[in-house]
Amino acid sequence: QVQLVESGGGLVQAGGSLRLSCAASRTIFSFNTMGWYRQTPGNQRELVASITSGGSTDYADSVKARFTISRDNAKNTVYLQMNSLKPEDTAVYYCRAFGWNADAYWGQGTQVTVSS
Repeated sequence: QVQLVESGGGLVQAGGSLRLSCAASRTIFSFNTMGWYRQTPGNQRELVASITSGGSTDYADSVKARFTISRDNAKNTVYLQMNSLKPEDTAVYYCRAFGWNADAYWGQGTQVTVSS
């Protein structure tokens, strides 16, 4: 069973920065895409950013130019650098991994709270 463990969430003031980490229990080369999603109460999870095994990235319009997704293959870890945070970025952030055989996995989530 694959485990994805997120860390790095917390409370930050608007305009501040946080870096989320997602550590996988197996090599991230075994996933064709990894991503970060977020969810607020009463809403569906939405894609924030994704990165493929080849390094291609994609971002939600709301976070472009503020967030950066990256991967460290040696550490089996994917990061989400979040800058210029806004109160509307407050959510539980989840790591997601998509395997090559249509398998997919979620992390347990980490809370990000941005105060105004």
